[in-house]
Amino acid sequence: MKAVQQDIDERTNLTSTNKFELLLFRLGTDTALNKSELFGINVFKIREIVAMPSITPIAGTTPHSLGVVNLRGQVIPVLDLPSIVGCKPQTGLNIMLVTEYARTTQAFAVESVEDIVRLDWKQVLSAETSGAKGKLVTSIARLDGNTDESRLAQVLDVEAILQMVSPSDGHEVTEEKVGAKLKLRPGSIILAADDSFVARSLIEQELKALNAPFEMVKSGKEAWDRLNAIAKSAEGEGKTVLDRVSMVLTDLEMPEMDGFTLTRNIKQDARFHGLPVVIHSSLSGSANEDHVRSVGADGYVAKFVAEDLAETIRRVLPK
Repeated sequence: MKAVQQDIDERTNLTSTNKFELLLFRLGTDTALNKSELFGINVFKIREIVAMPSITPIAGTTPHSLGVVNLRGQVIPVLDLPSIVGCKPQTGLNIMLVTEYARTTQAFAVESVEDIVRLDWKQVLSAETSGAKGKLVTSIARLDGNTDESRLAQVLDVEAILQMVSPSDGHEVTEEKVGAKLKLRPGSIILAADDSFVARSLIEQELKALNAPFEMVKSGKEAWDRLNAIAKSAEGEGKTVLDRVSMVLTDLEMPEMDGFTLTRNIKQDARFHGLPVVIHSSLSGSANEDHVRSVGADGYVAKFVAEDLAETIRRVLPK
C-alpha cells in the first residue's frame, strides 16, 4: 500500500495532456450480479490511502455513514462505499480512501486497492453512451486500450454519491443567491460541459435563474464538436462564433476529452479568439489551479456555490 501511496504523491503532478490517473479498487461482490467489479476514482481527488483505522460511530447519522476518524488532528466522516454502491465485501472494509472534493474532506471505506493506471480520456466512455444505467457512475474506463477485450472499470460519480448520502442545502440555487439576470448578446448562449448528472442539474438551475440561454453537453469532446459546428454555421452567415456563444463553462474530468484539453484547443484556435472559458470543477489545489492558468482559462471556480459561479460568470462575460 505504501507503493500505491507513493504513486499518488508522484503522479498528481501529471501535466494536462488529456491523460489522467485512475485509482482502481474493489468493493466486494455485487449483490445483483454476484461478481467483484473494478471501480475507479481520479487520483487528483485522493489525498491519502490508509489501512482502516478505528472509527467512532456517531448517533443519528445517515444509513451509509460508518462514523468519523481523527486523522492527524482532523475529524473526517467515513462513508461505507460498498453499501452505497450495492456491494458486499468478502474480506471486510480494509482500506480507507481520504478524498478532497468540492472544498470538503471525507473518507470512503473500500475492500481493497488494486492499482493506479494512467489513461487517456479517449479510453473513457460516458456511462450513458456505454449503456451503463447507474446514476452513481459517470463513465466506463477501458483499461487496456480501445479494444473489445479491454478490462473495464466503473468511474464513480463522487458528486452524485455525496449528494445522495448527505444532500447539501448549500447547493440550493435561488434568485437571491445568483443575483441580477444576465444580458447575453442577442442570439448567443452559454455552452456548458459536465459529465455528472448532479452537476448538470445544478448548472441548469443556475443558468435558468440567471435567465441565460444555454446548451448542455456531457463531455469536452461534445463541447469541442459543438463549437466547431457553430463556427461553421456562423461562417456561412458571415458571422463569428462570438455572435453565437458568449462563454464556455467546462468541468475538468470528462470522458473522451478533459476540460484542460478543451480549454487549450479553444485558446489556440484563431476562430475562437476572445471567447471566455471558465473551468468549474471539484478538483482543487495549487497544482490544478496552475494548470488552469497554463491553458489560458479566463476563470476557475470550485463546485458548487451558486454565488461564486454567478460572480465568476459575470466577471468574464464580454461587456
